[in-house]
Amino acid sequence: MEIFLDTASIKEIKEYLPWGIIRGVTTNQKIFSNEKGINFRDRVQEILSIIDAPLSIEVTKTGESDQALIDEAKEYSNWNPKNIVIKIPMFGNGRGISLTRRLHEEEIKTNVTCLMTTNQVLLAALSGATYASIFFCRVRDAGGDPVKVIADSKRIIEESRLPTKIIVGSIRSPDDVAQAAVAGAHIITITPKVLSQMPFHQKTEDTIKEFDQAWVEFKQSEARLQPQIVIA
Repeated sequence: MEIFLDTASIKEIKEYLPWGIIRGVTTNQKIFSNEKGINFRDRVQEILSIIDAPLSIEVTKTGESDQALIDEAKEYSNWNPKNIVIKIPMFGNGRGISLTRRLHEEEIKTNVTCLMTTNQVLLAALSGATYASIFFCRVRDAGGDPVKVIADSKRIIEESRLPTKIIVGSIRSPDDVAQAAVAGAHIITITPKVLSQMPFHQKTEDTIKEFDQAWVEFKQSEARLQPQIVIA
C-alpha cells in the first residue's frame, strides 16, 4: 500500500517529503485553483523537479470534442512521459472509457477519476487505466459503502489479473485512511491537512511524557548512588 499527497503546493510537498513515505502526487482543477499567481505548466514541472514519482493532472476541456481531450492529454504527457498521469473523468455516457482506451493504446498513463461504484472501476480497469480513483467520502455521501466498493473492486481486478491500481481519494479524516487501507486500497491519496493529523494521539503524547519523566527520576536516583570523592 502506498501514500500519495493530494496537493499542488510546493511548500506542502517539501514539508512531507522528508517523512519518506510519499510515493506520488495527485491534483485536479480545484486543487490548482487554490494556488494563486502560478503558471500551470511551470508548477507541474516544479513538482516533478522535487519528486521523481507519478503526478496525476486532469484534462479540462470536457466541454469540447474527444479529439480536443486527447490532444490535451498528449500535450500534458509530453511534458514528462515517465511520471505524468492523465486524469480522465468517468463520464456517464461512457466517453471516459473510450478516451482511456485510446490513451492506453498510445502508452499514455491514465487515472480514471470520480469513481463511485465497483462497476465504474471495472470499466476503467478493462479500458486499460493505469489507476482507478475511488472517491471514498463522496461514495458515502451518496449513500454507498466505500469500504465494500474498494474491497469488491480489488477482488475483481486481482482475480482478472488486470494491472490497474486502485487509488482512494476524497479522504477527510485519519479514520478514512485506516478504513481504505484495511479494505485493500493499493494507494491512498491524502491531503496535507489529514496527513498532519495521522501521527498524533493524545495517549501517545501522554505515554512519551511518562517515559521521559521516569528517565529523569532514574537518572536522579543513579546520581545519588555515585561514590563521593573526599579530598584530604
